Amino acid sequence: MSSRSVPQSATGTVCVCVCVCVCVCVCVCVVLKQDRSVYCEDWGEALTNKSSPVICVVNLQNGVVSVLQGVPPDISPGQALWAPGGQSVVFVGWYHEPFRLGLKFCSNRRSEIRGLLCFLKSLSGDNLSVSCPRLSPDRSTLVYLQGQVFGPHNQCLSLQQVLCVCVCVCVCFAGVYEALPPRCWSADSQRVVFSSARRNWKVTATHSQSIPLPFFGSWKLLTVQKDLMVVCCSSPNTPPTLRVGFLPSAGEAVRWSTLQQPVITFDFQWTVVDVTPPTEEDNTHYSGLDFSCVLVKPSHPVHEVRIPLVVFIHGGPHSQFPAEWNCTTAGLTKLGFAVLMVNYRGSTGFGQDSILSLIGQIGNQDVKDVQRAVLTVLQSDLTLDPKRLAVIGGSHGGFLSCHLVGQYPDFYRACAARNPVINAATLLGTSDIVDCVGLQFSYDQIPTSEALAAMLEKSPITHAAQIKAPVLLMLGGRDRRVSPYQGLELYKALKSRDSPVRLLWFSEDGHSLSRVDTQVDCFLNTVLWLHQHL
Repeated sequence: MSSRSVPQSATGTVCVCVCVCVCVCVCVCVVLKQDRSVYCEDWGEALTNKSSPVICVVNLQNGVVSVLQGVPPDISPGQALWAPGGQSVVFVGWYHEPFRLGLKFCSNRRSEIRGLLCFLKSLSGDNLSVSCPRLSPDRSTLVYLQGQVFGPHNQCLSLQQVLCVCVCVCVCFAGVYEALPPRCWSADSQRVVFSSARRNWKVTATHSQSIPLPFFGSWKLLTVQKDLMVVCCSSPNTPPTLRVGFLPSAGEAVRWSTLQQPVITFDFQWTVVDVTPPTEEDNTHYSGLDFSCVLVKPSHPVHEVRIPLVVFIHGGPHSQFPAEWNCTTAGLTKLGFAVLMVNYRGSTGFGQDSILSLIGQIGNQDVKDVQRAVLTVLQSDLTLDPKRLAVIGGSHGGFLSCHLVGQYPDFYRACAARNPVINAATLLGTSDIVDCVGLQFSYDQIPTSEALAAMLEKSPITHAAQIKAPVLLMLGGRDRRVSPYQGLELYKALKSRDSPVRLLWFSEDGHSLSRVDTQVDCFLNTVLWLHQHL
């Protein structure tokens, strides 16, 4: 690995690029300003101080790095790759618009597939969100993912195809929820292979059909090399393993080979539970939708007549808990808890209608879905203890956790929330994704008193006075997605009422609380909190 410096340009832009045998890459620029007090926008949470990337080309023979010119000043380039013939570069350009919105975890930012050098035009449509350009081995076809601008931050994406000779765009598949692997083409350039959520599973598919898989939790495609697929397989009781198999001919099954057997398979029981909302909880605009949850519990609980249940809620809100290995779930189950991972309406994997059904319904539909899931498993599984229930979650999962202990104060006995949204009205002026607060977004929008009142009404802070369960809050001091002062608002509200609350502040961590020492601290404190109060 070598680090090369790029010559300084006349505008005072310095780029530093770290390359590992690559020819084209994207580097982050730091603008040297004469007036250091002038505010410089960046791309938000986990991209702090990342403002204006450039595309660089590395000559692997002499080590010279050069910055490609011609990128319009109102876009930030990324995900670059060589175009057919090797004389041009194709990349994704994200528009700066009037101001930048956070990119991390957001697939709904206005962007285009563009080309440099040989052509300077957009290869995708206008006013769309695009990502993951991938060129076929024969260099004839480009595929990429496309979605809507604004709306849900994570939603169904369509797979688009561009014939590089005639620049003809067609839709191959609708319903992709995650990025394409860097290598996803078959050797004959006729098939694109990818993984995507399907209800509670991650499955592998081509753009024309699903690939039959043995039942083993969830499968995630890592890469395709000369038609050899490498996949990661796991389930709630089995850590990830690697399997390989060649792409089959039409109508044939894949012959999978396991590269490594699981290090251990834990003695857990797990099952997927489908939940149908009752008539009074149905969404009138998107009726007939169901959702699911994954229940994991010890097969042989020690000294327990009934097992305490921890309700685990994902963030997003448009993400999911697939039936795959989850360290937090496994750790809690190993320690004697049952864990219910809820994919409420609005989770990915259940179709675009499910995602859209949550718009304008946060704090209501999602709260009722989680509560309905808990009631369903308590009724069907008599080994669970209805008197020892706790709820945990992060971000929107923390939002729902705090809602549940406020709306059902006598139902839950403990809560642990990581970087929760507590007051959507005050979130509006502090988040890097101000389009997330449930209002129809436009850049020139000015909030009204009615809109702020509606956001406040949907927020957990309105139920703070009813909270009885002890609450553990874990906050990242550098969180730009959900300000840590959101959690502090609830902390002060509970402290003023002498309610049991504890706050952990991680000054060097952001929204995901992803530093290794932070993850350890959060897990240990959560376990101790649950043991103390259940």
